[in-house]
Amino acid sequence: MLIKRSPNGIDLPFSSEITPQAVYESRRRFIAQMAAGAVAGGALWEMANREAFAAAAPAQKLVGKLNPAYAALDKQTPFKDASTYNNFYEFGLDKSDPAQNAHTLKTRPWTVTIEGEVKKPMTLDLDALLKLAPLEERVYRLRCVEGWSMVMPWVGYSLSELIKKVEPTGNAKYVEFVTLADKAQMPGVSSRVLNWPYVEGLRIDEANHPLTLLTLGMYGQTLPNQNGAPVRLVVPWKYGFKSAKSIVKIRFVKDQPRTAWNVSAPSEYGFYSNVNPEVDHPRWSQASERRIGEDGFFQKKRKTLMFNGYGDVASLYSGLDLKKNF
Repeated sequence: MLIKRSPNGIDLPFSSEITPQAVYESRRRFIAQMAAGAVAGGALWEMANREAFAAAAPAQKLVGKLNPAYAALDKQTPFKDASTYNNFYEFGLDKSDPAQNAHTLKTRPWTVTIEGEVKKPMTLDLDALLKLAPLEERVYRLRCVEGWSMVMPWVGYSLSELIKKVEPTGNAKYVEFVTLADKAQMPGVSSRVLNWPYVEGLRIDEANHPLTLLTLGMYGQTLPNQNGAPVRLVVPWKYGFKSAKSIVKIRFVKDQPRTAWNVSAPSEYGFYSNVNPEVDHPRWSQASERRIGEDGFFQKKRKTLMFNGYGDVASLYSGLDLKKNF
């Protein structure tokens, strides 16, 4: 991210430079309405955390066998940080909003429809998804386009397991993921930040890569609502917004899907969105990151790794200009 230096020599980031512009402007209006008095940022954050945990639904145990081939050795982000610092605009614009507001999401009954260029279209409920393949625990790094990162133990299985079941046709070049957009459950859907529902997409070979995880849990339990319950993607070599949450439909298509952020701001958010420290966001650098729950606010940031450290995916992009196709 781009860092400005204050007169006293302390590096401080400006919110306008680490947040999508439309979100930042909406957030400023919200803060102006709420700021009846001066409240210390730390105290406000702790108060939000307490409220979030008070409102959270009881978690259910969900254990997968650790797959050592997909276990980052980095120190894991504490669960409290991973479950209270989230981007999930369906529940609000601030990082603490999803944990406070997502208790309204009803995750049962839940179905995911798989359709399009497949020989065996189907609709699966949550129990069928849980039984479709053996559950694994994988510890993945997740890098946000805003310049922060986490390391989290996810529970799920490779999306390729589901893809094999539906048997894509030769016309299936891309996979589109459509997420829930219900104003009754998701207060943020009433906003104009994005065109709802939230849609993301991958090339078929990206979707079939073993790293691409159809995710049903984290930290040994079912997904908290604010983290994308009950089913989401985790695509660890791409920026976090590519990992669609609360999925209700998976479509196999011939043409590249029109994805939410790419439609909203095409000059800032490309279709591929691979973690690439050499390609700056138009409003900040992507060369470094701050690890949530590990580094203090004034600690030196760490260098961002190409593909977020998952170099095995490089072969997917042989011959592709990763600066042009950002």
